[in-house]
Amino acid sequence: QVQLIESGGGLVQAGGSLRLSCGVSGRTFTITIMAWFRPTPGKEREFVAAISPSDGSTYYADSVTGRFTISRDNAKNTGSLQMNSLKPDDTAVYYCAAGVGVRRYVSPHDYNYWGQGTQVTVSS
Repeated sequence: QVQLIESGGGLVQAGGSLRLSCGVSGRTFTITIMAWFRPTPGKEREFVAAISPSDGSTYYADSVTGRFTISRDNAKNTGSLQMNSLKPDDTAVYYCAAGVGVRRYVSPHDYNYWGQGTQVTVSS
């Protein structure tokens, strides 16, 4: 099993920045990808960004490309999401996810483990 705990959410004005962290514990060596998702109104969780812990490959949703940066620290078993130039549309609960053998990194259904979520609120 793998446990994920997010932190770092909060309230920020539009144009500001926040950094989310995801602490990972348990059978961390089984994880092949880590990602961040956020729910959208009337839809399932929307893919935000993903990273491969092994080679550092990163993937981003078009809506956050150039503004968000995903990273990981394997020695500390943590993942991070640096969010810059935040917009009110970025307001959501952000969930950290981890997967084993994920085929489609944009699909929340392919991930095995989830954190409890952290609230990000961007005021206009």
